[in-house]
Amino acid sequence: MAFEFGMWISPQFKIYLIKEFQRLKNEENDRLKLEWNLQRTLAKVNYHIHTDAIKENLIPSEITKQQASHVYANEADLLNVALFGVTAKEWRDNNPSKDGNIRDYATLEQLVVLSNMESINALLIRQGLTQNERLVQLNKTAITQMKSLFENNTMKKLK
Repeated sequence: MAFEFGMWISPQFKIYLIKEFQRLKNEENDRLKLEWNLQRTLAKVNYHIHTDAIKENLIPSEITKQQASHVYANEADLLNVALFGVTAKEWRDNNPSKDGNIRDYATLEQLVVLSNMESINALLIRQGLTQNERLVQLNKTAITQMKSLFENNTMKKLK
């Protein structure tokens, strides 16, 4: 309606309104991408806390780097399964046309929960819980936190 009113005033004004609307939408999209990238970075930082716990508690000094990389991948998949319900390989197999990994396509809410789960898993590892016990705890945490974020619209309020 505003566009048509703008046309009634003058065609140039209507074009100005349309361009301004497009600029505002582009600015909004850029801001959302920045928030997503910030959260992705936070998840990467917490990943170091996670990998340190793995290194200190799950990887014997006698194993090779290749064997250690399997332990790290296994723990990353533990988080993927707890949050997304699939391993990285299963996601890649189901999404062959997509570049990157499952976390690159995560929502802002999922990245917040993932970041929290990395810290929680590091704590659970240090407490000596088995992988199965940690999976159950992490899945419950993921469900609770995702539910809370969506029910309270927390992410929308932050924007």
